[in-house]
Amino acid sequence: MKLEWFIARRYLSSRRGTRFLSLITLIAMGGVFVGVMALILVTAVMNGLQNDLRDKILGTNPHIWLTSFGANMRLENWGELLPKVRDVKEVEAVAPFVHTEVGLTNQAGYAEGAILRGIDPSVPGPPITEISADVRSGQDKLGATESGYPPLLVGDAMADRFSLVPGDIVTVTSLQGTTLSPLGGIMPKLKHFEVTGRFHTGMYEYDNKFIYTTLAAAQELTGLGKDVTGLEIRVDDPMRANEVAKNVTAAVGGYPYRTEDWQSMNSSLFSALKLEKLTMGVILLLIVVVAAFNIVSTLVMVVADKTREIGILKSMGLRGSQVLRVFILQGVVIGTVGSLLGGGLGLLLAWLLDRYKFISIPGDIYFVDHLPVAFDWSNIVLIFALSMLISFLATLYPAWQAARLYPVEAIRHE
Repeated sequence: MKLEWFIARRYLSSRRGTRFLSLITLIAMGGVFVGVMALILVTAVMNGLQNDLRDKILGTNPHIWLTSFGANMRLENWGELLPKVRDVKEVEAVAPFVHTEVGLTNQAGYAEGAILRGIDPSVPGPPITEISADVRSGQDKLGATESGYPPLLVGDAMADRFSLVPGDIVTVTSLQGTTLSPLGGIMPKLKHFEVTGRFHTGMYEYDNKFIYTTLAAAQELTGLGKDVTGLEIRVDDPMRANEVAKNVTAAVGGYPYRTEDWQSMNSSLFSALKLEKLTMGVILLLIVVVAAFNIVSTLVMVVADKTREIGILKSMGLRGSQVLRVFILQGVVIGTVGSLLGGGLGLLLAWLLDRYKFISIPGDIYFVDHLPVAFDWSNIVLIFALSMLISFLATLYPAWQAARLYPVEAIRHE
């Protein structure tokens, strides 16, 4: 291979009178460079978006929800179900919760809809969500208040819009557990709460709508009494939540109980992200395919320019297989150099984007407020492999054309 590599390197290098060939070689490398760089950068961003959404969803939601069928949407005998669920393999912790939509009104009279969750962070085992973990650690407070009203944690975006600070009194209105007035009208349940803090998940949808209070306060507001909306469950491996959910359903006896895991509840979102990632990957891979045509045209022009030299080399004993390897080596060098440079710059840009977050996006539209980045080395290896394969395939036709030249005809070529 030393002879083939020596000739291929000479053909790739720039010489006086053949600088145009050197230029189109650089253009071919540039096509591979741009394609690989774009693929790595976009793939890293799409992976980061998937991971970021997954972490934020898991930080706010349990891995599995256990609720019951029925019009009243309440779990009455949840105390009996707790030990059964805890005994299921891979279940780490179980806690009761209340989940309902309410109206939130500040002291100035401004009101909006919100999602209220009543939680009990003191249950045995690890905290179910990051919110529960923050309450346990004291970072978020759901304890006794100065006013005597129940405590309330408010999402950052909602707190900013309502101009709420710790110590403010708000009114929470619930349509669940309403009663009829003597005149036949509906009387919603109202209760005052004291804002004890604000939380930030980084996901606009949650920070803009969610509020948290104690389980007892939520039960009283919604009229559930000792009942709850359901049980929230934490498992060892969130990626196996679907299998564990089936085991939980079997442990509690099936109907009228039902389980939902975080993956099935957000399946449409993650399916859309996977489809978008695949589509973007295919589109950007076309850049590498276009660059492969540049490699073909480059080598065809090299063959046309070096026809006489190839004829002389073959007349001196260079075999057709050796000529074939000469031009395959040229294409492989173009693909390798372009892939390495593009991959290096793509990784650098992705790291800078992750490090400095210099591209911000509207969180109310895209769920996140910046472009997250995550490196999946299997994807990066696949990108390099595909780039090298396409570059190699692009060399076959011109290399075959060069290998089949007859020495006499090649030497006579003008």
